Amino acid sequence: MNMQHFIAELIGTAILIVLGDGVVANVLLNKTKGQNAGWIVITFGWGMAVFVAVLCVAPYSGAHLNPAVTFANAVANKMDWNSVPAYLEGQMAGAMLGALIVYQFYKPHFDATDDADLKLACFCTSPNIRNFPMSIFCEIVGTFLLVFPSFLMVNPDFAMDLGTMPGHKITVGLGAIGAIPVGLLVFSIGMSLGGTTGYAINPARDLGPRLVHAILPIRGKRDSDWGYAWVPVLAPLVGGVLAALAAKAMTAHWKG
Repeated sequence: MNMQHFIAELIGTAILIVLGDGVVANVLLNKTKGQNAGWIVITFGWGMAVFVAVLCVAPYSGAHLNPAVTFANAVANKMDWNSVPAYLEGQMAGAMLGALIVYQFYKPHFDATDDADLKLACFCTSPNIRNFPMSIFCEIVGTFLLVFPSFLMVNPDFAMDLGTMPGHKITVGLGAIGAIPVGLLVFSIGMSLGGTTGYAINPARDLGPRLVHAILPIRGKRDSDWGYAWVPVLAPLVGGVLAALAAKAMTAHWKG
């Protein structure tokens, strides 16, 4: 295992979840300063969470922070498949750590909130209209529009020969397009496409906190909705792979 990649992805994903799930808790839970601040605050908060997380760890792991991004980069031959486990383990550990921090930070407000659905929403996503085919479609499209633009917008300094230069290996991830562009991209996805499923677009972001919700002794909590939990895991992986294949096809066409 590459410990640098593991630690960087752990730290980056933990920051992502602390700030991302943190803004959800601030808006949804009772007696917070941000209660009922609305969807724009949540989507902007998530965009800023991605911005900060990418800014912190991009030089060390490429700032994937998302298994869909990691699989997409492996499919696109931008990273070795042997490196994938370290990324995934770091992302899941970071997501769970971040969720634990959010719960402890907002614990008095979790205790003051009676609505079990709102408590669950501070950890993971769910669709407003329960329609599995549509939820799968929405998560695939949302993740495709995260990964595909990130391939197209790669900073030229990182884009030499799909991520490598003689004597120097570049780790390519969301951080390759710069922290501000990727933060704006996530903000745009949330504003435009987040209204159906809550735009998980990241298996670790959803599954890690959902596991924490299941484990923690949260007062008045509901079940963790495992019947839906597979959708924000599987669909983003499909969307990421489709984005990688589309980017590879475009690259091959342009080179041809």
